[in-house]
Amino acid sequence: MKKDIDIIGVQIDFGAETKGVAMGPLAIRYGGIVHGLTELGYDVHDKGDIVPPLDGMSVWHMINHDQVVETNRKLYHEVRDSLENGHFPIVLGGDHSIAAGSVSAVSKHYEKEGPIGVIWIDAHGDWNNEHTTMTGNMHGMPFSAVCGYGPDEMVDYGQGPYYVDPHKCVQVAGHDFDPEEAARMKKAGLNVFSMDVVDRRGMHEVMKDAIRIASEGTVGIHLSFDVDAITPEYAPGTGTPVANGITAREAFLAVEMLAESGKLLSMDLVEVNPILDERNKTGILASELIQLAMGKVVY
Repeated sequence: MKKDIDIIGVQIDFGAETKGVAMGPLAIRYGGIVHGLTELGYDVHDKGDIVPPLDGMSVWHMINHDQVVETNRKLYHEVRDSLENGHFPIVLGGDHSIAAGSVSAVSKHYEKEGPIGVIWIDAHGDWNNEHTTMTGNMHGMPFSAVCGYGPDEMVDYGQGPYYVDPHKCVQVAGHDFDPEEAARMKKAGLNVFSMDVVDRRGMHEVMKDAIRIASEGTVGIHLSFDVDAITPEYAPGTGTPVANGITAREAFLAVEMLAESGKLLSMDLVEVNPILDERNKTGILASELIQLAMGKVVY
């Protein structure tokens, strides 16, 4: 694991319907993330927050299109700079639309070495595009975009995007998919361990397979973790909560196994909404998840 960590916040909620996740980076910082990572022996560089433009246009079936695309463009360059400096980028959301910029940056950075794998822990698939979306909210589109299934403007900023192979991508703990979205995921060959599979097999077995799939034949894994994968009893501070998700313990196990694998290249932690939270319960949980992903152990 790299010694230097860059914390990159993104104050955006333009991709979501419910507002408030723009304050997520601050809530995670208040949850002790910088102190916790420093205690683990890392040199932590807090790069501050990307702030999206206040004005912009929506386009057909993509609400706040201009703000989302411009924010992802800025994030893409921040993550590229972090990787080129030999650092480990941790992106704090903000809504999940930001994964389009972060994953694009990681895949492009490693283009000459080989493909990357992606593990996407989320209650939702985020595999809609402008043709299938039921809401027009762009936080439901980034996983599709980074795999080359659109919307292209979320990932193409003139750099010639290097798409992620969906066969090297894994969706974990999904339990709220749109019908057309699910059909597109199946057609693309995305590996999906939905919540019912987690229930039957257990998180340990699911993550063993997820890590194997995302790491075989790749240079490593990008983790994109949406706190709404966690059942609201443990993570109330999120804008699109879905009942009967994974427990906090299952979430901890998932990131602990990723840390043990030694395959992590970068990560996002998104959709913390302090307006909806209870005494920063979700912000603290998010901070703990990141620390565990970076090697914190109980004993």
